[in-house]
Amino acid sequence: MNKFSKLGLAVLLFASACSSERDTFTNRTFHNLTAHYNAYYLADLKIKNVEEIVKTNYKEDYTQVLPVFIPIDSASIQAGVDTLQSARELASKAVEWHKISKWVDDSYYLLGKIDYLQAQFDDAQNTYKYVNVNSKDKDLRHKTLISLLRLYVDLQEYENANFTIDYLSKESGINEENRYELYRTLAYYYESRGDENGVIGALVKALEYVNDKKEESRINFILAQRYQREGLDALAYDFYNQALAGNPPYERSFFAQLFAQQVAELNASKDLKKVRNYYEDLYKDPKNKDLKDVVVYEMALFEEKQGEIEKTLALLHQAAKEPGSNPRQKGYIYQKLAEINLAKFKDYRATKYYLDSALTFIKEADPVAIQIQEQKETLDQYVFHVERIQGNDSLISLSKLSPEEQQLIAENFIKDEEERLLAEAAAQEQPKSTSIFDNLLAFNDRGSGSTFYFDNAVAMQQGAIDFYRTWGNRPLQDNWRRSAVSFQSTEPTIAEPSESDSTATDDSSNPLNQLPDLETLLDQIPDSEEEIATLNLELEESYFELGKLLYFDLAELEQSVDNLETLVREYPTSTRKPEAYYLLYLAQKDLGGNFQQYITRLNNEFPDSQYTYSVNNPDAASGNLAYLASSKNYEQAYQAYYQSNYREARSIIQKTLEEYPLTRNTERLLLLDIMVTGKLESRQRYRERLEAYIQNSKEEDLVELARNMLRPMMSSEELAELNKSDSTALDSADLANPDLVENQGEDELPESPYKINDSNTHIFVLVMAPEEMENAPNLLSDLDNFHAKNFQNARLRTGNMNMNPQNSIYIISPFGDAEKAKEYYKQFLNDFKSEGISEEIKNKSFVISIENFQQLNKTKNLDEYRTFFKSVYK
Repeated sequence: MNKFSKLGLAVLLFASACSSERDTFTNRTFHNLTAHYNAYYLADLKIKNVEEIVKTNYKEDYTQVLPVFIPIDSASIQAGVDTLQSARELASKAVEWHKISKWVDDSYYLLGKIDYLQAQFDDAQNTYKYVNVNSKDKDLRHKTLISLLRLYVDLQEYENANFTIDYLSKESGINEENRYELYRTLAYYYESRGDENGVIGALVKALEYVNDKKEESRINFILAQRYQREGLDALAYDFYNQALAGNPPYERSFFAQLFAQQVAELNASKDLKKVRNYYEDLYKDPKNKDLKDVVVYEMALFEEKQGEIEKTLALLHQAAKEPGSNPRQKGYIYQKLAEINLAKFKDYRATKYYLDSALTFIKEADPVAIQIQEQKETLDQYVFHVERIQGNDSLISLSKLSPEEQQLIAENFIKDEEERLLAEAAAQEQPKSTSIFDNLLAFNDRGSGSTFYFDNAVAMQQGAIDFYRTWGNRPLQDNWRRSAVSFQSTEPTIAEPSESDSTATDDSSNPLNQLPDLETLLDQIPDSEEEIATLNLELEESYFELGKLLYFDLAELEQSVDNLETLVREYPTSTRKPEAYYLLYLAQKDLGGNFQQYITRLNNEFPDSQYTYSVNNPDAASGNLAYLASSKNYEQAYQAYYQSNYREARSIIQKTLEEYPLTRNTERLLLLDIMVTGKLESRQRYRERLEAYIQNSKEEDLVELARNMLRPMMSSEELAELNKSDSTALDSADLANPDLVENQGEDELPESPYKINDSNTHIFVLVMAPEEMENAPNLLSDLDNFHAKNFQNARLRTGNMNMNPQNSIYIISPFGDAEKAKEYYKQFLNDFKSEGISEEIKNKSFVISIENFQQLNKTKNLDEYRTFFKSVYK
């Protein structure tokens, strides 16, 4: 009975200790031990396991500056989702079951950490703030604030980050472990802000408190990289050597030694043979078998510094073929090839394809990939139009030949392709060597490495071609000679291998699959007027777009002129002709050439075009006063027309157009002048001018009126083909009242009168009140400096005009399309500074297409356009 009594007493004591409500010494001791070792410790261990998975799965790219923190990969987190869920349950138990233990706040911190790892940032932020406010453990609060600081930097909430940094800077008693994390997080903050000196300073401080030798090695390597890029080779050398301590991974050791040699000796060495021998030794070292691409790449960069461009290119091509452990390295190799082809040869086509290759090895989210993609957009368009011009020109030329000539050309093309494949096979047959230079085709002229047929790529290629000529392009399969197969046909049937066919193999790597089929080639040649017309329409578009792109984006003015001249010569009826003349005028003006000829052509062929008035009056006034004056003159001209004083009316119209060519009355004045033509000149001239006006005018109401004026002169056949419209014709008397014309059909207008046309030429507009203009005396010179610094090759022009009595505007032009205009707008907001130009004034600026600017100049409703601008361009 005594034993049972003692056992019962123990059970009662244990049961009373399990209570999470009673705050006694026994209860606290029990809950502290249980919460610590049964919950918190295990949860913390599981979180560290997941963090280790993130580190293990991350592939360091030592050719680039290493990030301060290893990025958290969602795939790694997903792989450890069960572990994190288990950790969450354990930490939650520590909070719910052991409320009186001292590990509750620590467990809350772990819950916040789990939320952070799983990208549940709002929950993580709230949990960290809760711990900071409620915890009495100073070290835990510091650790929580440092984690909160990292979260703010992730979210780019720099104001909150600055507040947290300021708060921590005033805290005393921060332990060494927290100081280490604090300085690392500060380095991350400066890294995010692009502050090189801040990163270096914070990491140097972090080294004073680091305990992990591997982490110390990594920080030393980062500092060495950053010092090297700052040109401080002596400091970089010291830190590369320090990075070798602490038993770092082999790759880090390799790069530390490689880069240390570069900054200490290779860059300054005059003994080129010694340097090349150094790279040869690295290349031959069996420990570097997975880093051969890096060695050859670094050798290529060295040869580039010596001005040996041919050797550099050969080495880069070799590096692309070498084995490597980091796929991104291949991307950097192709990126370097693109850079050289662009800078040295201006080979835009090769540059585009090298950048395409680079992107196959670099992840989309990588900043380098984003940079490449932005660079490639223009090149993609360039190559598309160049290749379309080449292809369509060739097809149209072939269409003019006889069928026999077409077949002969196709056969010769196939023969050339066969020879190319044989040459490629011969190139692949070069014997392997342990020397970098022996691996370069430029330094190697050896023959085939084997006489055995299946080891001889040239023999196999020749055999494959002979087989193709006799039997056609057959898949690999058993019994291919069976009688059921019509192998004697000139059009051999290619059997599709089925999943159940065990003998069928994937022959996608068979070089014969690259051989074009004769019938396929001949089928591509157009044989009807419709097909040729389609090809010509595509050519017309490509010549224009290529000319525009070469002028605005690539600054290749001579090539731009060549393409635009081809357009206007080969396609004289093109609707793009007026703008082509305008671009040719701009290009020849920049080249110092004969731009006057395009002013003459515009005046002769398109006298009523907006581009004609632009070249005739580049500095003409077009503000609100000009609008009022032109309106008054318009009323006088119309009154003279109404009284049959046609010559007086024409005189007033022409004088007004010369003085005020770009007002919202311009289109009305032009149409009134055409009406005068109908009274003074021939019926044919009247019709020609109406047709030209309909083609070039942008004001729909006036165009509809012109169509109605044209209808009586059209034949029944022409009227049948005319696109019917339900619009009500305006009476010519309405022209006397501009406001009436503007407000006509207001209820039927769409929600916005502006149109989305990203490919249209754009301008940038800075809107200011008159008093604001007076307070900005240096605006024009500051704009010129801003353009010289940031848009040196853009050939931007600046002008100003009065929009209305309340607003004047500065116009910066031209931009080839919306994207270029938006790039300018973004940089203007971020970087432009001038006395009297406040952020409020800058934020009122906008970009607008020339077509939409005409509409804006008509309505003067800036708020209406800004609504459109915010919805489309931002």
